[in-house]
Amino acid sequence: MGKIYHISKRKEDGKWQVKAEKSEKAVKLFWTKEEAVKYAKELAERNDASTAFHASKGKNKGKLQKH
Repeated sequence: MGKIYHISKRKEDGKWQVKAEKSEKAVKLFWTKEEAVKYAKELAERNDASTAFHASKGKNKGKLQKH
């Protein structure tokens, strides 16, 4: 496995983003977490990659979560 796609919520507008690891720019933006997760999983599957989810609230905010 090579690339990792990160799923996180943007502070500036509250949208969910999917970003390739070490990339400054989002691959795609979503209004809901569910849409972002679904897209990232499909993208990872097509590209032999994996996904990483960043918690958006609670005590784990900002930490990587298995999804």
